[in-house]
Amino acid sequence: MKILFINHKLLKSIWSSSRKLGGSVPQAVRLFTSLNFSEFEAINRGDKEVPKFFNFANDVLDKWSKIEKDGGRPYHPAFWWIDGKGGEVKWGFEKLGFVSRKAANVLTGPCGFQRGDRVMLILPRIPEWWMLTVACIRAGIIFIPGTPQLTAKDIEYRLQVSKAKGIITNDSLAPMVETVSSSCPSLQTKLLVSESRREGWQPFKELFDSFSHNCVQTQSDEPMVIFFTSGTTGSPKMAEHSQTSLALGLTLLGRTWLDFKPSDVIWNMSDTGWVKACLGGVFGPWLQGTSVFIHSMPQFDPKEVLETLSRYPVTTLCTAPTAYRMMVQQDLSSYTFKSLSHCLTGGEPMNPEVVSQWKKQTGLQLYEGYGQTEVVCASNEKGKPVKLGSMGTAAPPYDVQIVDEDGKILPHGQEGDIAIRIKPKRPFGFFSHYVDNPEKNSAVVRGNFYITGDRGWLDEDGYFWFVGRSDDVIISSGYRIGPFEVESALLEHPAVVESAVVSSPDIARREVVKAFVVLSPEFASHNPEKLTRELQDHVKKVTAPYKYPRKVEFIQELPKTISGKIRRNELRKREWGEI
Repeated sequence: MKILFINHKLLKSIWSSSRKLGGSVPQAVRLFTSLNFSEFEAINRGDKEVPKFFNFANDVLDKWSKIEKDGGRPYHPAFWWIDGKGGEVKWGFEKLGFVSRKAANVLTGPCGFQRGDRVMLILPRIPEWWMLTVACIRAGIIFIPGTPQLTAKDIEYRLQVSKAKGIITNDSLAPMVETVSSSCPSLQTKLLVSESRREGWQPFKELFDSFSHNCVQTQSDEPMVIFFTSGTTGSPKMAEHSQTSLALGLTLLGRTWLDFKPSDVIWNMSDTGWVKACLGGVFGPWLQGTSVFIHSMPQFDPKEVLETLSRYPVTTLCTAPTAYRMMVQQDLSSYTFKSLSHCLTGGEPMNPEVVSQWKKQTGLQLYEGYGQTEVVCASNEKGKPVKLGSMGTAAPPYDVQIVDEDGKILPHGQEGDIAIRIKPKRPFGFFSHYVDNPEKNSAVVRGNFYITGDRGWLDEDGYFWFVGRSDDVIISSGYRIGPFEVESALLEHPAVVESAVVSSPDIARREVVKAFVVLSPEFASHNPEKLTRELQDHVKKVTAPYKYPRKVEFIQELPKTISGKIRRNELRKREWGEI
C-alpha cells in the first residue's frame, strides 16, 4: 500500500500506530482550563477582546502537545487515518506538531513561500493534507483548499483569480496543472506530494527533513485561508477567513452543535476542498482535543461506511444529507455501531423523511446545521428538542433574522431572506470578506444585515425553516413555493431516489412547479404518465396542494456542483431556454 509522499517503512519512526485509545471524560474536562476555554468562549461570544496575536498551531495544537508530553492527557490520537486496505496512521498532538513543523520547513525553505503568500492545496483525504494545512498555519501562509475533482479549467480559474504563488498537489492532478500553468503568471512554485519526481516540480518527499521550525507570530485579523464557494448560483467566489474566525470562532459550536469532548472520535467525511473539512476535521475537533478519524475511500460506498462504523470507535459522524439518504436505503438492522452516539449533517437541506428513517433504524437523532462558506449561524443543538424539517435555532453569537427587501425584520411565520446582523458590530467568527470583489461585498449587505441568499421563515419558538435559495423560489398564480418542501414530499414516495424542483414557463400562470425525478430501479419500467399522476397526487396529500409539480420529468441523474449540491439554476435556465 502506498502513501503518496513516502512509504510506511520509511515513516515508521514518525507515524505511530501502536497506541490504544484511552482516557476518561472527567480527566479530559480538566484540560479545558489549560487551554483557556472560558476565555475562548468569551471571545467567541464577543464578551472579550480578540488578542492581537493568535496562531492555531501555536496557541492550541502545541498546548495540547505539551499537555500530552507532560502526561496531563492520556494518549488519544489527534489524527487517525485508515485506507481500508490495512494502511493506518495515528498521530498524537506531539507527533502532529513534529511532522507539521518539518512540512513548514519545506514550504518556507526550498519552496520560498513567505508569510502572506497564497498557496493552493489540492490533495485527497491523505495524512499530508492535514500535515500541510497545519504547516501553512504555522508559517502564516494563506492556504486555498481545492477538491481533487477539479478540472484543468477549474484549476486555471482558481489560480488566476487568487493570484496564488504556489500549488501543492499529487501525481493525478499534476498533468492538468502543467497544461494551464503558463496562463497563470503568479504561479512560481509547484510542490509534488508523490513518491516519484516530476520535472518542474519540487519533490516534497526529498525535502521533508527534521529541522526545527518556529511558528510565525500571526496577528489575529490577518488572513489564514481562502475558500472558493461552491458556485451554486454562478462563478465561485473567494471567501477569506482570518487566523481566528474559524480557529476560535468554532469554540461555542464545538460544544453546542458538534458536542465535541476530548474523548470523542469524529469522522467528518467532507471533501478536503470545502470549508466543512476544516470545520469538522481540523478546527472544531482540535479545539476540544477530539480525535479526527479519516477513512480514505476513493468514492462514497454506503456499505463500507456502515461497516467502518461497526469496526471502529467513531463516536461522531458528520456527512452530507446525500450520504444519509444512501445509507437509509441499506439494511441498517444488520449493523451494530461500536460507539456512534452523535450524528451531524449540513451543506444542503436535510429531508425530514431521511431524518425519520435514520432515527427509526439506528435510534440516533440527526442534528442539522445551517451555514455557508462564510459562516455557520444556525443548528440543532444536542439536548434541545429537534423539530423535523427545521434547521434549528440561531447559533451563538449570531443574531439571525428573517428580513424583507428593505432589511426590516419580519414577524414570525412570514417568509423572507435569512440574514445575520453585522452592524453596529460585526460578530466574531464571521468571514472577513470576498477577495477582490467589492461588488459582491456590497451586494450582500442590506441595512444592518448580511444577506445569505437563502429564503426561510422563523417560528415562535425561534426555529428556522428553509425555503430555498432566493433565485430558486417559484412564484405561481400568486403563491410563493420553495423547492425544498416539494422535493421532501417527493422523497417520501418509494419511487423517488432524488429530485430537483424548479420553475417552468406556463402561459396561464407564467410559471409552474416542475420536478426532475431520479427513479429507484424497481420503478424504472413503470408507465411514466401513470407514475407522474401518482407522484402529483402524493405531493398533494403530503403538503399544500398548490405546491404539487404540474410537470414531471424523469432523468438518470441531477446536475450537481463539485461539492455535490444540486444545480437547480442550471435546470431552471434549461427550462426557460437560457442555455
